[in-house]
Amino acid sequence: MKTLFILNEAPYGSERTYNGLRLAGALSKQEGSSVRVFLIGDGASAARKGQKVPQGFYNVEVMLGNVSRHDGEIGICGTCMDARGITDGDIADQTHRSTLAELAEWTAWADKVLVF
Repeated sequence: MKTLFILNEAPYGSERTYNGLRLAGALSKQEGSSVRVFLIGDGASAARKGQKVPQGFYNVEVMLGNVSRHDGEIGICGTCMDARGITDGDIADQTHRSTLAELAEWTAWADKVLVF
């Protein structure tokens, strides 16, 4: 099954991005499953590299890494990055600047689209 996750909440302050990444990570480990994650709006901030969180608190950068280690793809809305002052040098290695056109392609590719 091919699943696309669209995350549009800030990485911290709400648990939507956290829960979306928990499910994306679990699905990415399943045999025959392909996962893509698209970060849009405030969700673009989830891709910042070098996140420092209190001990015992979840780290969404690490969670994105869990998805990519299982061949998941992670795209970030480029317009949303620009609006938030996020440069290509600011994002985690396993992610890439993306476009609405790529989101449209990924949406057509997916068997399921989940929006958090």
